[in-house]
Amino acid sequence: MIRKKRTRILIEGSSEVAQRLAAEILNRHEVKTIEESNNGLVMVKVRESAKRSLFYLGEVLITECKVMVAGTLGIGMVKGHEPGLAYNLAIIDAAYNARLAETEEWAKVLQLEEIRIAEERRALEKKVLMTKVNFNTMNV
Repeated sequence: MIRKKRTRILIEGSSEVAQRLAAEILNRHEVKTIEESNNGLVMVKVRESAKRSLFYLGEVLITECKVMVAGTLGIGMVKGHEPGLAYNLAIIDAAYNARLAETEEWAKVLQLEEIRIAEERRALEKKVLMTKVNFNTMNV
């Protein structure tokens, strides 16, 4: 599974999934913290549609963390103030970068979480569509 997809699932899904996967690594391997979870700001770049030019919309608060597992660097970055999640993401990233054996079993867990996220999204969309007003049927 590619990094972008894996990270999206871990951020959008239940924080318990990321915590459980990181705990597997913490129990079996030495995790060295390079940079504690700390807050920062990143600029949000947007492309405007008319001229197709880029501009900076503003700043977003993030939490980032860096760790080493088996001599391999892992980085965790998440929007908002989420120090625990950033730490867990960094551990999971390092485990994948180091190609640890535990990561082979995680594909199933991540796929199940992706399915759960999609089902939640569909349920929310269904609720939103129930509130949709059809103006063609309204009498004035």
